[in-house]
Amino acid sequence: QVQLVESGGGLVQAGGSLRLSCAASERTFIGRTMSWFRQAPGKERKFVAAITWSGGTTNYADSVKGRFTISRDNTKNTVYLQMNSLRPEDTAVYYCAAGSSRYSSLESDFGSWGQGTQVTVSS
Repeated sequence: QVQLVESGGGLVQAGGSLRLSCAASERTFIGRTMSWFRQAPGKERKFVAAITWSGGTTNYADSVKGRFTISRDNTKNTVYLQMNSLRPEDTAVYYCAAGSSRYSSLESDFGSWGQGTQVTVSS
């Protein structure tokens, strides 16, 4: 039973933009904090951004602040990650995750994960 499906990844040149989408089942989405994590080749998965159910709280990893924006459309059960000014070091598999009603940026607090979408930034 697939609950989170990411899309929007691809190959882009440095300085370019991509928008990732994550479509969730209603049960996985409603009332939950949603997040994006990423995993570069040979490295651990790391927090990128998170947003609470109301959208009133958002948080970003220092490495993406000012370049990435997380948002959500609660009428569509979808969370987005707008990525601008992309850099080669942003290359990774990006994962969408659903947590609880509380805000968190800890991987262990997110129990539902998508399959990931590849983002490759060429120099």
